[in-house]
Amino acid sequence: MLEDLTVKDFALIDEVSLDFSEGFTVLSGETGAGKSILIGAVTFLLGGKGGLEIIRTGSREASVSGTLRIGKSCRAAYDWLDEHSIDHDEGRVLLRRVIRDTGKSSAWIQGIQVTKNDLAEFTSYLVDIHGQHEHQSLMYPASHRGFLDSYAGLTDQVAAFSKLYSELVAKRNLLDELNSSGAEWERKIEMLSFAVEEITQAALHPGEDEELDAEEKRLAQYEKLYSDVDEVDSSLSGGENIISVLKKARTVLSHAAGIDGSIGKLSERMENAFYELSDISEELKSYKNSLVYDPVRLDEVQERSALIFKLKKKYAASQTSPVSDVIKYGEDAQAELDKMQGSRVDSGALSDEIKKLERTVLAEAAKLSSARKEKALSFASAVMEVLSKLGMANTVFEVGITKKPGDTDVQRCGPYGFDDIEFLISANPGSPLKPLAKIASGGELSRVMLALKTILSASDMTDTLVFDEIDTGIGGEIAAAVGHHLRNLSHNHQILCITHLASIAVCADNQIKIEKIVSDGNTSTHVHPVEGNERVAEIARMLSGDAVSEASLLHAASLLKENKTF
Repeated sequence: MLEDLTVKDFALIDEVSLDFSEGFTVLSGETGAGKSILIGAVTFLLGGKGGLEIIRTGSREASVSGTLRIGKSCRAAYDWLDEHSIDHDEGRVLLRRVIRDTGKSSAWIQGIQVTKNDLAEFTSYLVDIHGQHEHQSLMYPASHRGFLDSYAGLTDQVAAFSKLYSELVAKRNLLDELNSSGAEWERKIEMLSFAVEEITQAALHPGEDEELDAEEKRLAQYEKLYSDVDEVDSSLSGGENIISVLKKARTVLSHAAGIDGSIGKLSERMENAFYELSDISEELKSYKNSLVYDPVRLDEVQERSALIFKLKKKYAASQTSPVSDVIKYGEDAQAELDKMQGSRVDSGALSDEIKKLERTVLAEAAKLSSARKEKALSFASAVMEVLSKLGMANTVFEVGITKKPGDTDVQRCGPYGFDDIEFLISANPGSPLKPLAKIASGGELSRVMLALKTILSASDMTDTLVFDEIDTGIGGEIAAAVGHHLRNLSHNHQILCITHLASIAVCADNQIKIEKIVSDGNTSTHVHPVEGNERVAEIARMLSGDAVSEASLLHAASLLKENKTF
């Protein structure tokens, strides 16, 4: 569950720190107050998208941090942390994410920097966010298969099937390539072989081009280099040189420091300068003696540089690219060559492999279809049971499963099998079943999605469920039913829900108020928990827009007591 959240400079939020409890928590506030901004901050923390627009005006960065407590039953989350060598501190994990005005985004789990995708993968085991318009995904039948497969426990089996199907597609493409362009295949192998041989024979090593440039510069300008070094060497050690002068000055200053201790530090510095320059003089003399003009080596260096230049021109992005790019090209060419040569088979043998793989794919697709049909009835029954509690008691829900179009099973099969799956619904007695996407209202879609989330959450062990305005298009008794349903759901899950309906809010164990404040011409969002009389006033506002009249307050207090939340 989400235990706490700290948001800083995120959209209209200046700085907010909140502690969350188990059970059912609602977030309320007037329209435009910024309720969805807080959910947006949670989404960002969990690895969701976030651009420069979320940084508060005038700030350099937006940051969100929070603590997740992992339930003992969520083995997948613990396994993920172990696989990534991240400690879990007795089930508590600190998350942090920042986006800067440079566009750079960073994320951490327990102080270990991770990618956005890593963050999203890990938190997906712990938190499920139902976005404000997510129920609209039900308008697309392509999303229906995922719900049924998840309920039926087929997710891993479908993933394995998709991998098998991809292998079949790859072999079919290879056969097409072999049949249509055998000459092109051989030409590519010849080209790759030549590149690998040429780069291998060159025996390049990273940074060699820079080393050669430096060596060529030394050899080509030997006379000037020797002249400069010799001149400095003479200044340091020839005739009345600097070191002799410093040696004499050191002795005199040391004697003076014996008379007046206040110049003792100057004497020490003079001593250090003498020894430093003496050391420089010895090293410079040694370097000068090592300088040798070698025209043969200069030719070798220039020849080697010319070879590298030619290889860069052929195999790197440009002549200014590092030599490591040429080495990388050779490694990639070798890998592709190995792959092509390893897969070089005659088309007859490959055709036999494809036929064998097709039989396997079709058999697995049949198993998936059978499993889906077996679970479709119990899935539909479970959905209708939840819908009956959400004011849709007479609704008939069914899962339509048909074969994809095509003349043969091979043509019908796709990456998820050969089933087309679509949810059908009859919301009124006597009405025929029709596609959910075509007849359901916004309020009905919201409740169907809530039913699906309820059913799936019972099996996926997700600790925290977040609903962003699940109450779209509903009110009255239906809203009260949704509120009670969410409270029942909170017995096994932490529920966070944005709502503008008092009949849902009164069912919550905790309530957080979000309001927009304008001060000194600046707009900010203020977030704080409400309890006691303050919560009564907020419920009264949600009921009638009046948070001060005695009638509204009495009505609000009555509803809270009726639901045993006050």
